[in-house]
Amino acid sequence: MTVAPSVVPGYDRADWASAFRNVGVELDGAELTAARGTIPPELNGTLYRNGPGRLERGGQWVHHPFDGDGMITAFAFAGGKAVLRNRFVRTEGWLAEEQADRFLYRGVFGTQKPGGPAANAFDLRLKNIANTHVVRLGDQLLALWEAAEPHALDPETLETRGLSRLGGLLKKGEAFSAHPRFDPGHHGAPRMVTFGVKTGPRSTVRLMEFAVEDDPAKGVKAGDLLSQRSDGFNGFAFLHDFAITPNWAVFLQNAIAFNPLPYVMGQKGAAQCLVSKPDGQAKFWLIPRESGAFAGQKPRMIDAPDGFVFHHLNAWEDGDDVLLESIYYSDFPSIGPDVDFRSIDFELLPEGLLEQCRINVTDGSVSTQRFSERCCEFAMVNPVREGLPARYAWMAVAERETGNDPLQAIKKLDLSNGERHVWSAGPRGFVSEPVMAPRPGADGGPEPAEDDGWVLVPVWNGARCATDLVILNAADLSEQAVLELPLAIPYGLHGSWAASNS
Repeated sequence: MTVAPSVVPGYDRADWASAFRNVGVELDGAELTAARGTIPPELNGTLYRNGPGRLERGGQWVHHPFDGDGMITAFAFAGGKAVLRNRFVRTEGWLAEEQADRFLYRGVFGTQKPGGPAANAFDLRLKNIANTHVVRLGDQLLALWEAAEPHALDPETLETRGLSRLGGLLKKGEAFSAHPRFDPGHHGAPRMVTFGVKTGPRSTVRLMEFAVEDDPAKGVKAGDLLSQRSDGFNGFAFLHDFAITPNWAVFLQNAIAFNPLPYVMGQKGAAQCLVSKPDGQAKFWLIPRESGAFAGQKPRMIDAPDGFVFHHLNAWEDGDDVLLESIYYSDFPSIGPDVDFRSIDFELLPEGLLEQCRINVTDGSVSTQRFSERCCEFAMVNPVREGLPARYAWMAVAERETGNDPLQAIKKLDLSNGERHVWSAGPRGFVSEPVMAPRPGADGGPEPAEDDGWVLVPVWNGARCATDLVILNAADLSEQAVLELPLAIPYGLHGSWAASNS
């Protein structure tokens, strides 16, 4: 029997694990200078980032980083200068646990209160940790966590204004997605498209569309609800992300089962009770948008390929076909109750691979194409191409070509011919989600090219145990500037770019 040689990682696990820590300071208007390169003077706007900033209390660590309390970081750019602010979201749970200096709530991903199963059994309260995404909607900044309402923040100071039920649109504790999509103007004006899901043996998806700009002629203000609809589907729904086209909201119902008993008995977190159904059938749910050509029609339900998806890249239409580009895992990646997340074996976890599904809405046929064998996550297109055919994608990838490793590089992929550019933070740097900031078009001038702009990416610098913000040229990923932050930020989740109107 031939034994394959073990893979020697190109990174130091201690460097990777050193990012898991508490953020101990909140900065207010710290000026940043470039340690290398220069900040592009045309880069004007604010990069908002969200992610877990508190991973330990009273000597107890969270079981999974996704259970950490949300902290917002804002990088404001203007005229070649940058200013940094960071602030924890003052949720009810954060305030209570700060005062107690211990965990008072269980975490969805397995964090338990002190006292073992007996202390956790039948305590089904959820702490809204506001740690997943942050987006600008009108005069509010929304910190999102998909199991409950958003928290409203001041976009400039990051001060927490409180829970937002969006003018009475949401009921107390109602789910509101942490992964909205922004329609760049397929139907005349930009919109924020999002959803809430109520799960169970039968799941209900509530699709909502909001104005993102004031339109005085129509009496519309940014943040106003423009349309909504609710649709029921058979089976349990684990939905983190979705995609949009001009006519469709596209969901993938993973073949996942949920057994709540270990959660109720205090043995596991709710997310640890999710398991892949080996004989299950994943489904595409295509819900007609109220602004599109199929408004008012019933959803289409079409069998999907095997695998598990957290995130989609983009979707677009080609005649009767909807093309959906997603990051597929061979199975649901999970951390067991007895595993320390800081010492996980990446070789035992499935890697995410970018694939395209061509879905025929008329006959229900599906064909697939894989774009790359390189492990990737957090992929995005130029925001102006959301819902339209896009040639280029930017994503976080592993350093090596195949196999699962921490994310250490940024890749730009030409989806039409497979050409690529790669910028690496290795061997001691580890990347979070890249955000593409398009170059603003000149009034009356030609529109910028699809890859004209910048890619902004936080990097954990293991050499100095702190975070850098790296600015890359979106066209070729050449390094424009490296800002060494006076802050150590754990690996984050999602972020967004808000261009300056001035």
